[in-house]
Amino acid sequence: MSVDLRSDTVTKPTRDMLEAMIASPVGDDVWGDDPTVNALQERCANLFGKEAACFVPSGTMANQLAIRAQTQPGDEIIIHQESHIVRYEAGGAAALSGCSFATTSGDRGFFNSEDVQRLTRDKDAHFGNSRLVSLENTHNRGGGSIWPLEQLASVCETAHSLGLSTHLDGARIWHAIIATGIDAATWAKPFDTISACFSKGLGCPAGSIVVGSKDTIYKVHRFRKQFGGTMRQTGILAGAANYALDHHVDRLADDHRLAKQLAEGLSSIDGITCDIENTETNLIFFDIDPRIGDGPTICRQLSENGVLSEALDPQRIRFVTHLGVSKIQVEEALDILKRLCV
Repeated sequence: MSVDLRSDTVTKPTRDMLEAMIASPVGDDVWGDDPTVNALQERCANLFGKEAACFVPSGTMANQLAIRAQTQPGDEIIIHQESHIVRYEAGGAAALSGCSFATTSGDRGFFNSEDVQRLTRDKDAHFGNSRLVSLENTHNRGGGSIWPLEQLASVCETAHSLGLSTHLDGARIWHAIIATGIDAATWAKPFDTISACFSKGLGCPAGSIVVGSKDTIYKVHRFRKQFGGTMRQTGILAGAANYALDHHVDRLADDHRLAKQLAEGLSSIDGITCDIENTETNLIFFDIDPRIGDGPTICRQLSENGVLSEALDPQRIRFVTHLGVSKIQVEEALDILKRLCV
């Protein structure tokens, strides 16, 4: 039995989701007359407590559109150095918006108001223009970490006091909502724009949303066209997202329980270090003792035994629980890894 723990992006639509997609009324979204897309955009704007929303093909495009809509070439983005936007979006901020990064560090992907103040440029012709502060919640390379709400709000308050806009990469914001019980609007309130993904853990084949003010989302729509992200009968994908919001968000708690179980099992294996306490959501990171091997080698050996995973660093591996992973599969993956580590 194959166990795919590489990412929650490998989830596939359930039969009921496929039926909902087929049943979704469609139109031409470029003309703005796809009723399912329009309904999803209105729903998400209300859900996050913002004026408007725009449905886009991917999480990366969602982030890049939010950046483009709020910056000008030569601007700087204050951001954690381990953020998805920095590491995994193909240099999009530079290529598409002409922006550079002013990076900070901090445990588990977090930073604070002092970092924002320190990295904000003085008004001087020699410097780039500080324009945007971006946070990621939950934070992927932070171990699926959830920002403390007060710290998040403080960072955004400081940014706004300095005349900066704020963006939340909320690709996995649904996990933060379920794990904490804090609703979407509360998480979104300090931000000018928020992106959220439907294809990470929710079973959708594609799609993300960008929410914000009417003026900002108007720009997002325009740049979506410029980036080649407008599609036609997009209601088929929006129908999947609507179904996911109805049926697949609350069940993320199951993924969190399995992740904790997986973390506990990993920590019991000699030569593996896994932080159980900080396994808050569905991402499990663990370190391999060099005497056992390195991350890529262990991942290859796991794959040969039917367990797919990802080595993010030379000695670090990530497992991800999701809609397509069962308790039995978690136990099987642990048994295989134990045998490999003997």
